[in-house]
Amino acid sequence: MSSTDPERSEEALAAEARGGPGRGAPAVVRAARLLRLLEAAPGREIPLAELAADLGAAKSSTLSVCAALEETGLIVRGGGGYRLGRAVLELAGSYLSGFDQLRAFYDLCRDSEALEREVVQIALLEGSDVIYLARHEGRVPYRFSAGIGSRFPASSTAVGHALLAGLGDEEVERRFASAAAFPRLTPHSVTDLPTLLAALHRTRARGYALDQEGVHPGIVGVAVRLPPWNPADAPLSVGASIMATEATPDRVEEVGEALRVLVEALSNPLVSR
Repeated sequence: MSSTDPERSEEALAAEARGGPGRGAPAVVRAARLLRLLEAAPGREIPLAELAADLGAAKSSTLSVCAALEETGLIVRGGGGYRLGRAVLELAGSYLSGFDQLRAFYDLCRDSEALEREVVQIALLEGSDVIYLARHEGRVPYRFSAGIGSRFPASSTAVGHALLAGLGDEEVERRFASAAAFPRLTPHSVTDLPTLLAALHRTRARGYALDQEGVHPGIVGVAVRLPPWNPADAPLSVGASIMATEATPDRVEEVGEALRVLVEALSNPLVSR
């Protein structure tokens, strides 16, 4: 069977092109790694020499990759080096537009008496981390809580626990086999697998996840899993941040119930706006 046989699956062709893990087209892999380096340094321009050193590549080949990415608008060059370009935001907007539930999220938060004044966020699970996709600011925004595109460990976040509670314990153990998946962000962070599994069992029994200052001192998180409308979409979770001084049991329960109502509306296209 030839390499151009139309009956060969896309997966087979892609696997042949990769030739194994990490063995895709070198220039494409290097470009993706370069974008990740710039992502990890928001607001900073990284010099060509530093990018080349981090990539383990020659400056000449790194410059070629930078020139191609600059031509597409994915990166821009300033006086101090390179930073992400506006085209990255356009790609992110296109990606996020695929999540129909995000379109109704902001109106529902605004119309909820229990949630309108809180920071409310939607997150996606990726490996052992969560990535934030949407953020309702509330009336008193917490500048130190996660913004759109931020990545945090799922082990200590309420939105992470809400998503992990939808997985079996074996899958959770697989994702958190490494100690690196348990960074200690505060004295209350979850730092081992038994503690995480116990927290997930409580989440399932309670109906919502609870982060008691595990990520930010003085902030309590409450979150509920959000099933996708489309089977091909990843599950999400919706979480609210509450000042620890206001997080009484009654207030936490009120926010948890409000999140359940919001999720029910977002889970039913006939209810959502």
